Amino acid sequence: MMPTLAFLNGVDPWIFAFSFITVFVTVWMGFRSAKTSKTASDFFVAGRSVSVGWNASAISGEYLSAASFMGIAGMVMSSGYDALWYPVCYACGYLFLLLFIAGPLRRFGAYTIPDFAEGRFDSPLFRKIAVCFVLFIGFFYTMPQMKGAGVTLAYIFPGIPYWAGVVLVGAVITLNVALGGMKGITLVQAVQYWIKLFAISVPIFVLASVYGFYGTHLSVNATTAPVVVAGAAAIGPGVSAPGYNGVASDPDAKFVRKPLVEKAPRDTAWISPFGPLTTKAVNAAAAALPVEERPAFLAEYQKPYSLLYTYSLIIALVCGTAGLPHILVRFYTNPDGVAAKRTTMWVMILIGVFYVFPPVFGVIGRNLMPELYTGLAGIKGTDQVVLKLPTLLGEKFGVLGSILSGITCAGAFAAFMSTFSGLLVSMTGALAHDVYGRMLRPKASPAERMTAFKFAAVLIGGVAIGLGCFVEPLEINFMVGQAFAIAAASYFPLLFMSVWWRGMTMKGAATGMLTGGLCALVAAALTNFSTLSLDKGPMGKIFAGFAPLNGFWAHHPLLRILCEQPAIWTVPLSITLMVVVSKATAATVPADIRMKMLVLHAPEKLGLKQEYIQEQQAGAGH
Repeated sequence: MMPTLAFLNGVDPWIFAFSFITVFVTVWMGFRSAKTSKTASDFFVAGRSVSVGWNASAISGEYLSAASFMGIAGMVMSSGYDALWYPVCYACGYLFLLLFIAGPLRRFGAYTIPDFAEGRFDSPLFRKIAVCFVLFIGFFYTMPQMKGAGVTLAYIFPGIPYWAGVVLVGAVITLNVALGGMKGITLVQAVQYWIKLFAISVPIFVLASVYGFYGTHLSVNATTAPVVVAGAAAIGPGVSAPGYNGVASDPDAKFVRKPLVEKAPRDTAWISPFGPLTTKAVNAAAAALPVEERPAFLAEYQKPYSLLYTYSLIIALVCGTAGLPHILVRFYTNPDGVAAKRTTMWVMILIGVFYVFPPVFGVIGRNLMPELYTGLAGIKGTDQVVLKLPTLLGEKFGVLGSILSGITCAGAFAAFMSTFSGLLVSMTGALAHDVYGRMLRPKASPAERMTAFKFAAVLIGGVAIGLGCFVEPLEINFMVGQAFAIAAASYFPLLFMSVWWRGMTMKGAATGMLTGGLCALVAAALTNFSTLSLDKGPMGKIFAGFAPLNGFWAHHPLLRILCEQPAIWTVPLSITLMVVVSKATAATVPADIRMKMLVLHAPEKLGLKQEYIQEQQAGAGH
């Protein structure tokens, strides 16, 4: 008993209770749904029977990851105006899906994106290439989910090591996926969307009613003149951030702005376009110059380089959404292409509603909890603002602060659990269906493929947990943005060009996808390794060999931007190579390309829709 009590010492019972209930319900629903997963179709595509409403909720639950729930708020707090591109582009990416990819992809009929790749080009070799990128994108995307798990557990249990939270949550989710596959997690993810929406919105409404609304908090940073808050509080010049503390002249004031710490960005930079996020490469380069040369350097390069960073980020997030394997595979669970397009429309609405709230946490957190900039509150960075901000209500309303903080913790659990579940299913499906069921043992029975799915889930889950232990110093949203950049340079060109251009050949598709995707992967990895080398903890020692890169970036800000946000050159490179190589190998266009294009684009009423996997299985004696 004593060890248990020691472990729970300092743990808020409300926060623990809400978090435990979320995890318990997730596991219980997973076990319950697992009983209905009987066939390979259930495990890989949920029997192709998920309705529009359930699927839209499930996709939204899967898409709204730790980056959406915690990362956007943290990045808005740390970087200000520039970070708003993330929620805007996350939602806009679904417009690309709706217009160009969702319907045709479902009409083709498959289990995974590598299925589509092989079926479109009649090439088993291309399946192998496509499988690699499922794993590349998936592992890049699981790392920020694991960071969210470690951050949240460390907040709930003060003193618990970061890696322990990663291992615990990773093990629970891996168990859920191994038991029920796609059908097992669909209901869980749908419910988790509504948990997340409740958890992100209710605390904001309460906080705003007590401490002032979004516009009030934003105005404190947006003006140099004294600002009256709630009609009574005199808030001094917002520009003089260091050491500044607003003084309330009336006890009825909504809030008193706390002094910003040294690490916090200045108000004028934080509230303006081209702020700390997009100008960091240029600012680092300017810092390496003599003082007298800095103003001229910044005047010449700051705006064009910031625009370059911004455009590249937009391309990565919008195109990357249309290239995420764990999202794309969801459309195979719809009954038909019309349902897939309707699902996509509803997803745009659901995630658009959600994204209204995280930036508000970041804005309010800057004024009321600036100590999060230092990372001294037990967790590195501002990614914990969603978890900690509601605790301020405890000063006025006692237990209400703990209850609302418990609700946000429950939402955080739902966020990284639902997204990691989807990632795990897509990566496990690639191993169990594409590698085992189509390459290693094409004649394997459905029961053997289901067993392979369970073993693959444990393997992938273990690797993801291991990778998650390394990324504590990195920002959640930043890592997700790089995963999107890899998807934008690999799967997006493959799907867009394959669906809409009949002249695409396997060699063209493979050359573009491999070159663009690998360039984005290497570029993103280099910037992450150099950032990790700066960590004062164990990660700094592990990645110390990459420390010289930081000096190189300081003298070459353009190259740093192109590596940190590679989509602006890797996406055009990928598409250009696809066109050039396909033109050069035009004789290898599949002979039945006209029929395939009809299947992709003709209305279902014409009866041309095919279930590619069922046909292949029938041919193999399944």
